Amino acid sequence: MEARRRSSTKPFQSLKPTKTVSVDEDLTKASDALPLPLHLSNAVFFTLFFSAVYFLLSHWREKIRTSTPLSVVTYSEIIAILAFVASFIYLLGFFGIDFVQSLILRPQTEVWNSEDDDEVADVLLRKEDARKVPCGQALDCSLPPLPPPAPIVTVQKVLDEKPVTVLTEEDEEIIKSVVAGTTPSYSLESKLGDCKRAAAIRREALQRLTGKSLEGLPLDGFDYESILGQCCEMPVGYVQIPVGIAGPLLINGREYSVPMATTEGCLVASTNRGCKAIHLSGGATSTLLRDGMTRAPVVRFGTAKRAADLKLYLEDPDNFDTLAVVFNRSSRFGRLQGIKCAIAGKNLYLRFTCTTGDAMGMNMVSKGVQNVLDFLQTDFPDMDVMGISGNFCSDKKPAAVNWIEGRGKSVVCEAIIKGDIVRKVLKTTVESLVELNMLKNLTGSAMAGALGGFNAHASNIVTAVYIATGQDPAQNVESSHCITMMEAVNDGQDLHISVTMPSIEVGTVGGGTQLASQSACLNLLGVKGASKESAGANSRMLATVVAGAVLAGELSLMSALAAGQLVKSHMKYNRSNKDVSKASS
Repeated sequence: MEARRRSSTKPFQSLKPTKTVSVDEDLTKASDALPLPLHLSNAVFFTLFFSAVYFLLSHWREKIRTSTPLSVVTYSEIIAILAFVASFIYLLGFFGIDFVQSLILRPQTEVWNSEDDDEVADVLLRKEDARKVPCGQALDCSLPPLPPPAPIVTVQKVLDEKPVTVLTEEDEEIIKSVVAGTTPSYSLESKLGDCKRAAAIRREALQRLTGKSLEGLPLDGFDYESILGQCCEMPVGYVQIPVGIAGPLLINGREYSVPMATTEGCLVASTNRGCKAIHLSGGATSTLLRDGMTRAPVVRFGTAKRAADLKLYLEDPDNFDTLAVVFNRSSRFGRLQGIKCAIAGKNLYLRFTCTTGDAMGMNMVSKGVQNVLDFLQTDFPDMDVMGISGNFCSDKKPAAVNWIEGRGKSVVCEAIIKGDIVRKVLKTTVESLVELNMLKNLTGSAMAGALGGFNAHASNIVTAVYIATGQDPAQNVESSHCITMMEAVNDGQDLHISVTMPSIEVGTVGGGTQLASQSACLNLLGVKGASKESAGANSRMLATVVAGAVLAGELSLMSALAAGQLVKSHMKYNRSNKDVSKASS
């Protein structure tokens, strides 16, 4: 009976991780079945493994040198392959599995001391002696499980959610070590193996270090595993941004519901009104002009003459095919389109342009550029690469080169708005819109010295769509380059409006596009992930939707300005009547 009780009861854990063996546990090891001692067996299979590898590599190298197919094998090679497989299985079984188990079954961090375990043992023994029920043969006499340690409750005010338990006593010890500086905050994910738990611990440590509360910044309800190593480092929560829908937007005969993530009141409503006017007038037409991401490294030579030599070499059409082969090795989708060079003294700026499939493509083009630079080092050993990006690209900065040459997707979108729609839906006239566009978007922007800013508020729509669909919000700088044109047509009865946007930088794979919320917004537009029909089709379609949404936003805002409704509409939709102080309390 006593033996049955011991075998059915889990052994206690002490402070230091130790392996506790029960009375009835079989102490036979798997290695006892080997005909040789364990160390001799390991030595034999190690020797066999490396000998087989060396034999096969030497024979295959000789075959490659003599152009002999690798599929043709001799008896000795067959024996070597079998020896390799057998030794690999042995080594994997004796070392690999044990290593994996050591990672999975890693003991918990030391948080309890041995006296606490003695106390728990005494309590359990007293409960065992106090039982009144006899231990019959058919009864389960195992001890009741230990009660879990009292957790530390972190209360978060997220709407009407209940307090969420995220921290335990073990976490408390880790928090103290982070606050003390003994455990780096950035290493919590790798040490704990739990991204959500790491974020909770980092959050609590931050509050203690700064003395500032993060109440109101939600922690739960987010997949922190999805951002590890690709979207955000050292997270402590996430910011909630509402997503509104404008549309349906009719472009090229197809309707789109456009997701817009914004905290600016009136923006979605205004864009939605523009979508309505476009739809009632028969829709818009969007045309892709160019598709090519750019990267421009800067290299330096000893003299300007040598820099000019490389410029002439790169711009020689006879050398392009060779450079394209070198560049295209970096990716299945990256295809070199051209190289534009600019000299500043001894420095040469090389602006590479390439297709990138459905990805936005900055990493893809950078890898291809690095391949070309390594190749050029052979013929130009005196070339000193100063930086993989020399700002001639130009990324996340307003630049004339993007405005003129384009970057990413270059799109023009147009529509003819019927005169009665202008009057009934937009509450203005064709003449007023044409005159205001000339004075504001063209003349006014020229007076301000604008660079690509010949529009009313293109960046508003671009940024809202970018955040909703997982694009890089910082790239709204060049993506918002836009010129809005308006003209009276059909004997002045109707309005022709167009937006020309030379550098829309979007992708449907990679980065933030694979997060759940952003992926859902892409799915709403029908452009989620990579296109299965044609490489790059989804990202190009997304660029045309962005341009169409900008067209709708420009049309509606300009109409509000022409009709004198801007202040009134913002006071109605962009001002809350709710007492914020009372709501927060």
